[in-house]
Amino acid sequence: MDNDAVVLVTGASSGFGAATAKLLASRGMRVFGTSRRAEETKNDGPFTRLRLDVRSAESVETCVARVLASAGRIDALVNNAGYTFASAVEEASIEEAKAQMETNFFGAARMMRAVLPIMRRQRGGRIVNMTSLAGLLGVPFHAYYSASKFALEGLSEGLRQEVRCFGIHVSCIEPGDFKTGVTAGRAQAKEGIDAYAGIRDRAIGIMKDSEQAGPDPSGVAELVARILAARRPKLRYRVGADARWVPRLRRLMPEFLFEAALRRNYRIPS
Repeated sequence: MDNDAVVLVTGASSGFGAATAKLLASRGMRVFGTSRRAEETKNDGPFTRLRLDVRSAESVETCVARVLASAGRIDALVNNAGYTFASAVEEASIEEAKAQMETNFFGAARMMRAVLPIMRRQRGGRIVNMTSLAGLLGVPFHAYYSASKFALEGLSEGLRQEVRCFGIHVSCIEPGDFKTGVTAGRAQAKEGIDAYAGIRDRAIGIMKDSEQAGPDPSGVAELVARILAARRPKLRYRVGADARWVPRLRRLMPEFLFEAALRRNYRIPS
């Protein structure tokens, strides 16, 4: 992909999205970064900021139309918008579970459906979906978050085969624990259940500590840049030490031992 490529990055107000938008812009790409609360500007710093709510089809269509009107093309989409929801499965209402899927899964799907006609006409494009290590294994007290990322993994894998003949490449990035705003922004179920309180709060606390001890988002931004530059990007990329060794460990260990190790990590009684 050329250095002057037009790239649309969702969820660019902080974390992976902000780091990616800034890095790509610093390398000469024309970057549009979105946020639900962004004040729209023609050029605020290294990239153009646009308001976008991926839960709204109208907002998605308007955002994509503005990028197209301004730049004339869209060469790459980086689907990063999302949030983390933590609770026991029993504690979460169906409405809360739907809200998680609406942003993390259907929001990404809306963005892909909006840019695909443009990329097909151009006979080329890149889509990079930010999934997670949690999209490879069900994380206790983050099961709905894991479900949203598992779903995005499956959608990406199927889409990759559908659009390859049009010169469109689809990839997933599966980060482990990184120090981003996701820790402070983690949502939890409104109605807790006392039986889960101790183990739930302890497990979430361990997850938060792991995130805050993780590396900064620059490594993920560098990986996005490498994917956009690759001639034939792979389907899956893992970044972060835990994202590399945990799946390998799972393949090598009997399932009951891996599950026991997972419970021990989050201090969940058997």
